[in-house]
Amino acid sequence: MSEVKQILRKAEDSVEISPEEALTLLKLTGKDFARLQKVADQICFEKKNNLVTFVINRNINFTNICYQGCKFCSFSVTSKEKESFLKTLEEIREDVIDAKNTGCTEVCIQGGINPELNFDYYLDILKNVKNIDSNMHTHAFSPQEVFHMSKIYETSIKNVLEDLKKAGLDSMPGTAAEILVDEIRRVICPNKITTSQWIDVIKSAHNLGIPTTSTMMYGHIEDLHDRIEHLEVLRNIQKETSGFTEFVPLSFVSEKPLLSKLSKYPLKPSYGMADLKLFSVARIFFNNYIDNIQCSWVKLGPKFAQVSLNYGVNDFSGTLMEENISKSAGAEFGEYLSPEEIIEIIKAAGKRPAQRDTIYKILKFY
Repeated sequence: MSEVKQILRKAEDSVEISPEEALTLLKLTGKDFARLQKVADQICFEKKNNLVTFVINRNINFTNICYQGCKFCSFSVTSKEKESFLKTLEEIREDVIDAKNTGCTEVCIQGGINPELNFDYYLDILKNVKNIDSNMHTHAFSPQEVFHMSKIYETSIKNVLEDLKKAGLDSMPGTAAEILVDEIRRVICPNKITTSQWIDVIKSAHNLGIPTTSTMMYGHIEDLHDRIEHLEVLRNIQKETSGFTEFVPLSFVSEKPLLSKLSKYPLKPSYGMADLKLFSVARIFFNNYIDNIQCSWVKLGPKFAQVSLNYGVNDFSGTLMEENISKSAGAEFGEYLSPEEIIEIIKAAGKRPAQRDTIYKILKFY
């Protein structure tokens, strides 16, 4: 039996594959690639019974003022620039009321690392959401934002998270992960938290009963080894805490960011086949640990996101309503997809659509 067949047989038998085996799968082409797709789709089918979920949610980006200077970002600006903004608590209240009125079950709240904000601002955002709708799930603040709060509040990560939870934080996005390899981080986001600091915030959240997503931004200067190293970091955390609700691969949007112009570090963009291999390998690599693999229709476009639903992906993300970060980097696929459109896209892929909440409880079958 060939090495590829052996690895895929292990996956079919729910035996954990090693990082080296995962790397082998990321390099497949031709008929072996077709076999990989078949196994990833089958595992997904067995886990999810052909169901593809989505959430009705609204993004709220409360500020684009940020001093981090990440080279892949075109969203952040300094406070001196005319396009800079900082939403007042009243404006955020209006966004939350809008979300409630359009049937959202979740608001996803993130912003730049704005030095002008104090810790009370973050707490007040959370309290405002719960005052408007105590049932609205508040999915907010990346590990980078939490780390920043611990600095301005001059206290531990644990204390920050406890205070956020008391104020109404229900779950956190596992963003600011980019690639969890410090050598890569030093180039693309030198002012951001390190891999170990990211892990510390995430594990602290999980230990306090705050679930998080997990993400990976790929297709810039990293190589396949870096991708696997990143997946292994996530799998090891999940083995310990079981706190990740899903894995979200995010392809790098190269249209505008500074990173696209650094000649010393040439970009290694990810094209269709590589994306599909990554989704399939993630499904197999996380088989016993992370149940949900989500596609980002904002990054991929609805057509290609639909294709991913046959490559181990079982979640179509959310309606979003406001999406500034990918759009500012040059993404061309809009800010909003209606539930009706998402349902049609899922059905046309031969899958069964269902609306879920943030922690993957099914709210409605279609």
